[in-house]
Amino acid sequence: MATTKASPKSKNQNDLSHHIKTFWKIFAGFILVVILFFLLASWGVFGSLPDETSLENPEKNLATEIISSDGKTLGKFYKENRTPVPFDSLPDPLVNALIATEDARFYEHSGIDGRGTLRAIAFLGTRGGASTISQQLAKLFFTDQTASNKIERGLQKIKEWIIAIRLERRYTKEEIITMYFNEYDFLNQAVGIESAANIYFDKSPAQLSTAEAAMLVGMFKNSSLFNPNRRPELVRNRRNVVLSQMEKYDFISEKVMDSLQALPLNLKFTPQGHDEGIATYFREYARTFMEDWIKEHPKPDGSKYNIYQDGLKVYVTIDSKMQEYAEAAVKKHMAHLQVAFDEQNKKNKTAPFRDITVEETQGILNSAIRKSDRWRQMKRAGIDEDEIIKSFKKKVPMRVFSWKGDIDTIMTPLDSIRYHKSFLQAAMMSMTPQTGEVKAWVGGIDYKHYKYDMVKKGRRQIGSTFKPFVYATAIDQMHMSPCDTLPNTIYTIPAGKYGLQQPWTPKNAGGTYGGMVTLKYALANSINTITARLIDRVGPEPVIDLVKKMGVNTDNMPAVPSIALGTPDVSVYEMVGAYSTFANEGVYVEPILIQRIEDKNGTVLYQNVPKTKDVISNETAYVTVSLLEGVTQSGSGSRLRGTGREGSAVYKNAVTGYPYNFTNPIAGKTGTTQNNSDGWFMGMVPNLVTGVWVGGDDRATHFGSTAYGQGATMALPIWGMYMKSCYADKDLDVSTGNFKRPANLSIETDCSKWRLGNPDIEEIPDEFDF
Repeated sequence: MATTKASPKSKNQNDLSHHIKTFWKIFAGFILVVILFFLLASWGVFGSLPDETSLENPEKNLATEIISSDGKTLGKFYKENRTPVPFDSLPDPLVNALIATEDARFYEHSGIDGRGTLRAIAFLGTRGGASTISQQLAKLFFTDQTASNKIERGLQKIKEWIIAIRLERRYTKEEIITMYFNEYDFLNQAVGIESAANIYFDKSPAQLSTAEAAMLVGMFKNSSLFNPNRRPELVRNRRNVVLSQMEKYDFISEKVMDSLQALPLNLKFTPQGHDEGIATYFREYARTFMEDWIKEHPKPDGSKYNIYQDGLKVYVTIDSKMQEYAEAAVKKHMAHLQVAFDEQNKKNKTAPFRDITVEETQGILNSAIRKSDRWRQMKRAGIDEDEIIKSFKKKVPMRVFSWKGDIDTIMTPLDSIRYHKSFLQAAMMSMTPQTGEVKAWVGGIDYKHYKYDMVKKGRRQIGSTFKPFVYATAIDQMHMSPCDTLPNTIYTIPAGKYGLQQPWTPKNAGGTYGGMVTLKYALANSINTITARLIDRVGPEPVIDLVKKMGVNTDNMPAVPSIALGTPDVSVYEMVGAYSTFANEGVYVEPILIQRIEDKNGTVLYQNVPKTKDVISNETAYVTVSLLEGVTQSGSGSRLRGTGREGSAVYKNAVTGYPYNFTNPIAGKTGTTQNNSDGWFMGMVPNLVTGVWVGGDDRATHFGSTAYGQGATMALPIWGMYMKSCYADKDLDVSTGNFKRPANLSIETDCSKWRLGNPDIEEIPDEFDF
């Protein structure tokens, strides 16, 4: 039987049909394998996936934020410097730049971009990847480390796809974008868009321009590579790519793109490290406060809050502008004053110390060695003390402080101790007396190098700034008037009285005596003999009782007459609180720094309640203020008024910012301690009380002359420049008016009929004769 031979055409058709069937079998098999992989991955065969709770609350380390009274972020406590922001705080250019660059079909897919995935497979990624924003978010949340092995990375990708789909089901598109911006690490301690905008541009996200938004979005590709601080030109090119993508997808016009691409980066790098930024000393106080607070205030479940990752918000009383003005005044004056101090020390063989022996100098240095971080670290390591001491005499590379910026150098640790002790220190605090709200806090000249806070921790002799408490006690007890007169003659309190072992006869500096002087003149010019007469009349105990009620720690304050001349050690914090009692009509208000604490959801966890105490009558307070006004009118604080002293060498070399030309009522008091070791100025206007201290790290570090070492030169200029800045800022509403006069004032305060003395007199330091 004959057989029919198949035609070539028929055979080709059969072969084609066979190949088509084979293709579809392979394709179906591939799809089944992919589905199987997804199922196995979702069942946890390749490792666990996050449960529903984890998806609902992805684990984050949220920074605790310190927020000023005017709404500015002063600093943060963090393991990761992240502060989340809502979607409505993200400007359109920022969101558009992200979508145009990272996921153009973001609003069209459900977590996986099918077209992009097929393109990536077909061209092996040479024409762009296929990772969606949702996948990248899944990777940020749940992939701790990207695998280097291709198979392991493939399994990670599958997990990320599954998580991305689940994220899309649980969250809206806007929520996913917001989480992505809040989660990404932009380097330089900038985790999340809030920190990034602040650190790179000193702005909030809502204030970002299109070009700035494009730069930050460009960093999503690889923030380590596209680091603005290290590779600005590369980052600029990447930013321009983002702008091109925005033009491609019609978010901006070609003309706008061209103009923006021509711009420089215009970075305003504002680091937020714990040693950097504004209010560093205050932030450390706030950290200590928070550490103590969380011990006494657990979460509802009994666990402790973590200030480094629970996203707490700490609302404080500090005003960011006033803080900036305070820090600027300290920096400007201290840098200027240091030049004069260094000049005086050129011929000082024991510099930076004065009036001490070689043995005493060595004692100071040995004490500093044992208090240093180097000593503690080597001691913990079990190194022998002799070896530790030897190490302090070996030169090593280090970075040291200077007013022109840190200096990289090589010196011995011992020399670095002497070097850093050669810088004069300063501290100041400013407070609203009626509320107790502390508006500015400067604990030292540079927190990175000098971490000891002289506002609250440091206690130094206060000199003549203590005298108003003696006068206030006399006014309160004996109804004395500023116009009452006493003889300016040598005065002795005999041995045996007040427990004195020997007679106490304080001297007026310069040996000036004679005549009758008013109390107002005596306080304005710090006449010691008058203060001695007053404390003998009222006794030391009532004075101590008064300052204790005003918030001063008196545990180590002896009840002896010499306290009247300022021998006690008191902090700036205590002095500002005490002086505020005078400005607040006799009512002491404990200084307030922390207003309230909220959790990350805005629930109030702590609300400050002011603590007040009636200490003296409003009449006594007002009369004391009247006395203190005399200090700035005709006494040691008169350089706050007028001009005419610019030619003086002291004014030129040390009185920074002069002339000040204040014409409004100011009450104040300078203070200078023995050997010019400490200079003080306490200044008050009706709604702001500010205290300033300047001195050395050690009492032996001081000026050789009173002209430079007195409080009117060392401390007053900081107050003057600070207040000029505050007055120039009309938003602050710092008072230029009169202090409130009691309605039924029975004590005479107008002493215009009395000759108040030479208005050009400078303060002379107190002499402590025990």
